[in-house]
Amino acid sequence: MEEGADGRTIEERAALLLQLRRVGVRDLSVMRAFETTPRALFAPYRFRDLAGRNIALPIACGQTMPAPADLARRLEALALEPHHRVLEIGTGSGFSAAVLARLAREVVTVERYATLASDARLRLAELDLANVEAIFGDGLAPGAVSGGFDRIVLHMSFRAAPPQFLLDALTPGGVALFGRLEPAPMGEARPQERLRRLRRDGGSLWSEADLGPCRLGAALEGAARMM
Repeated sequence: MEEGADGRTIEERAALLLQLRRVGVRDLSVMRAFETTPRALFAPYRFRDLAGRNIALPIACGQTMPAPADLARRLEALALEPHHRVLEIGTGSGFSAAVLARLAREVVTVERYATLASDARLRLAELDLANVEAIFGDGLAPGAVSGGFDRIVLHMSFRAAPPQFLLDALTPGGVALFGRLEPAPMGEARPQERLRRLRRDGGSLWSEADLGPCRLGAALEGAARMM
């Protein structure tokens, strides 16, 4: 089996694209970004042989890398354009930021765990992605980032909505993507999570869409040096 520069075989690349299509991903630019971003580079060494599969993988600090199809579904919902400036809250391994960097002009990604932020910077630098800035800090606190953004993606769920200062950072026509926690159904202990897309149609005009179930985990505030 022939391998590419990132160690993946042609068969593995084809399998990944098939997985994305099965969950409804049709944006060719998103599919190409996933195809050309080596997920194994961002996975812990002991799990790199599993990086080509459509499964979530554990990483440091008790966090996880989402399954590629789940992440692709989220990023496609952003409807990214090459001129966009994107804010990502929850860097994790850095894989999502690397994919975003192939789709947008500039990506600012914020991670609350210092270990994860540091490791992500090294991996992003290894890919020579100069349009990504990885920041260690509390992305849910005012002052963590500055400027306006065309797209904001928060890899977490809220009981209501993200902090208002983040939504205020959206440019007109901008989109924020996040999870929302809803009451657990009768007889269940775990609350439901729904993926929500919020669009800023004008200064005080907003429209919101429910994109279906998701599993992101509740938002956590504060920054942590290590876990």
